[in-house]
Amino acid sequence: MTSDAVALDVSDLAGRQVTVAGLGVSGVPAARALRGLGASVTVVNGSDGEPQRAQAAELEALGIAVRLGDGETLPKGTELIVTTPGWKPTSPLFLAAAEANVPIWGDVELAWRLRGEDAPPWLAVTGTNGKTTTVRMLAAILEAAGLRTAAVGNIGVSLLDIVLGDTPYDALAVELSSYQLHWAPSLRAHSGAVLNLAPDHLDWHGSMAAYAADKGRIYEGNQVACVYNVADPATEDLVRAADVEEGCRAIGFTLGTPGPSQLGVVENILVDRAFVADRQKQAQELAEVCDVNPPAPHNIANALAAAALARAFGVPPKAVRDGLRAFRPDPHRVEHVTDVDGVAYIDDSKATNTHAAEASLGAYEHIVWIAGGLAKGATFDELVLTAAERLRGVVLIGADRALIREALARHAADVPVVDLDRTDTGAMAAAVREAARLARPGDTVLMAPACASMDMFINYNKRGDAFAAAVQDLASGRGPDDQ
Repeated sequence: MTSDAVALDVSDLAGRQVTVAGLGVSGVPAARALRGLGASVTVVNGSDGEPQRAQAAELEALGIAVRLGDGETLPKGTELIVTTPGWKPTSPLFLAAAEANVPIWGDVELAWRLRGEDAPPWLAVTGTNGKTTTVRMLAAILEAAGLRTAAVGNIGVSLLDIVLGDTPYDALAVELSSYQLHWAPSLRAHSGAVLNLAPDHLDWHGSMAAYAADKGRIYEGNQVACVYNVADPATEDLVRAADVEEGCRAIGFTLGTPGPSQLGVVENILVDRAFVADRQKQAQELAEVCDVNPPAPHNIANALAAAALARAFGVPPKAVRDGLRAFRPDPHRVEHVTDVDGVAYIDDSKATNTHAAEASLGAYEHIVWIAGGLAKGATFDELVLTAAERLRGVVLIGADRALIREALARHAADVPVVDLDRTDTGAMAAAVREAARLARPGDTVLMAPACASMDMFINYNKRGDAFAAAVQDLASGRGPDDQ
């Protein structure tokens, strides 16, 4: 492979042999875009099921070769790989590419390179938890300011479809995962935010340091603002390490009283001391805490981060308030299902790791906690220590529930624990019944599993649906066999 080929640009792809790694939401648009540029495209995908065959048929009709059931072999003559998120850097395909000196771009890198001269700026968000909520809040604020925008990226909307589409935008609210950032070296956002950092996906990145470094890529080349979490010093460290454009500022957000160049909270008011004329003496009111839905501490932090990015783009204070009021969270994110006998039932199935569960547990005073699933190598001592005083009881489900049970025995031995020795989907109804038995009026039954769902459910959405259905059955007096 020549150095010219390593330095490939999108203007030089006609006639080139390009391999796309993976199908799905990202791979199919990437293959179409590359074919449209005149490249000779081959898609490789390890899975070979009905959904993949349907996607393969769509692409083959466009003259794109598809190899299902083989995601390891580098197609002969490959000059560039474009990968979808999730493929590990240690994948055999990428090791073969490195041996052959073949460059690798992510789908986000391809989208960045394909944007036109009049492309809208990207306001980018990453972090271990809260990305989707923050990006949707940001989009709502931009819309309230009368701007044309879209929430895109890791949120499930392909950046390639947006970049190559006909709709003109004023700015894009972009969610980026650590996977996507790893393969996007050219990305230069208008402003970027890292919401928080906690151990996650370490099997993919290899170490916490590598994971953090990939998250920190979001700050590289920022033009106006690098937004960081005052309560998480590791995010500020990433700002310090970033190479940004002259004049780009570090902007902190905090749940406490903000200092200069920060956004924060004063007497239940979200205020801005960053984008005002006199940061030393002035603070601009943006919204009230009650304008944030739900007003849990971690969600207020999300709102402040979204507001910081919007203010960096010049959005007026009124739009921040109006956007936050208009925002409606996605399902299964601290979602209030209903109250039964004076007990609130909250679905936070999206809390698939300990960091997210800790934020959720911190939002309520007296909790019956439903937890468990696939731990993904996590440990639970710190989480249990933090939440112990709030726990009224715990109901454990899932394959790795013993890990949580052992942490509870060490750090919250007086808390009643129900260990459901089953991993079938019907276990959720039993868990809700047991939680109702443990709860008292004024308590919250919180399903924040701190684990992945795939031992019992297809995804966290299905797990949340099962919880909500079981709660509704409880509210109506129906049992699991009364359907």
